[in-house]
Amino acid sequence: MAMKISDDCISCGACEAECPVGAIYAGDEHNEVDPAKCVECKGYFDEPQCAANCPVEAISKA
Repeated sequence: MAMKISDDCISCGACEAECPVGAIYAGDEHNEVDPAKCVECKGYFDEPQCAANCPVEAISKA
């Protein structure tokens, strides 16, 4: 399962900088998560760092 970024995203880049596997990229409307790359930070951190660092809480589990 991958993380999902909602339309509430302000494209600040905080999540992109925290992703250990480079699964977050700038989409047409807002940042997006590549579900093929996303590992929910398993093996890296105890919780998904993108969601933990999102200032507008726009990231959740898909």
